[in-house]
Amino acid sequence: MNGIATPNLGWPTDGEVRPMVIGVAGGSGSGKTTIAHAVFQNVGAEQVSLIQHDAYYRDSAHLDLEERRLINYDHPDSLETELLIHHLQELRAGRAVEVPVYDFSVHTRTAATVHVEAEAVILVEGILVLAEPELRKLMDLRIYIDTDPDLRFIRRLSRDITERGRTVESVTDQYLSTVRPMHLQFVEPSKRYADIIVPDGYNHSVVGTVTSMIRNFLDERRLEARGA
Repeated sequence: MNGIATPNLGWPTDGEVRPMVIGVAGGSGSGKTTIAHAVFQNVGAEQVSLIQHDAYYRDSAHLDLEERRLINYDHPDSLETELLIHHLQELRAGRAVEVPVYDFSVHTRTAATVHVEAEAVILVEGILVLAEPELRKLMDLRIYIDTDPDLRFIRRLSRDITERGRTVESVTDQYLSTVRPMHLQFVEPSKRYADIIVPDGYNHSVVGTVTSMIRNFLDERRLEARGA
């Protein structure tokens, strides 16, 4: 783990209390989702909102299934990041949002949404959350999970077969044609924007560190609210 930069702790210059936004990035299969969920569980759902960038894949219902399968889902253009940015702005302003639900087995959004309340801390995770400048501007702390490519591929293969009904051949083809090239072009370079770089995937130490930072922030937030 590199040196930890002191985050802004969610205090705007006008003194208004707002949520702390934490971005967790890393390659597909890096362990970022596991870390984000561990922090979420440690702190508690009553104080943390968790949003996944891959819920915001663009709706491609107007295309047939074969056309949807050919989309490069590892390119930033495949994600409706502008909607995620809007949702984060809403949450920072204290307003709840309706997050899309994406069905990876058929490569399109469902009609359902997930209601997310504006909690004191907002965790947003995804492979490209640090690659988008306008998204980074909304974050108070940026974390990058740096994991070896072979381990990431094995994890992705297992996940996509088990959870998304994919075949070994389709996962491998996608990895070679889009996942790896897009990782090198967009995901890996975004590491330079991280305040914390976590080596070798899931790390109990970094989960504990981030959990402690959040709890300290929440304590300061409560004290500030009492003094207001």
